[in-house]
Amino acid sequence: MITWLGFAWTVFAAATVAALSTTLRFMFPNVLFEPKTSFKIGSPDTYELGKVDTRWEDKYGVWIIRSPEGIYALSTVCTHLGCKPSWMDSEQKFKCPCHGSGFYKSGINFEGPAPRPLERFSISLADDGQILVDKSKKFQYEKGEWSNPLSLLAV
Repeated sequence: MITWLGFAWTVFAAATVAALSTTLRFMFPNVLFEPKTSFKIGSPDTYELGKVDTRWEDKYGVWIIRSPEGIYALSTVCTHLGCKPSWMDSEQKFKCPCHGSGFYKSGINFEGPAPRPLERFSISLADDGQILVDKSKKFQYEKGEWSNPLSLLAV
């Protein structure tokens, strides 16, 4: 008789602990840790004129291009359906593998179904002389935002 009573209390205690732990787990939801939206990518002299730098493509989702006007950061997201275009160095263009959209080095769309150019991110010089890219600030060509000084780092 005592063993059945002890067993019953043990089962009741285990069920109570399970219910409380489930309730406590609900109070602390999973947190999604995303990559930083602002990051440094080195000094301007490490980027060659006329070249598309793909070093930050996988880690931060950005291409860095140095043109005669300055340095800018392009998004690696196609404006059609969000696929990731590839830089085709031999053809000097970005080509989206999903539906064939093509973009010039500047990010302007010229072929395929992409409705607008790639977006630029904010780019500036940090206090230590390194380039600082801020992905929380986007600039769209069709809205005239590429003329914003933060969309191009004049060097």
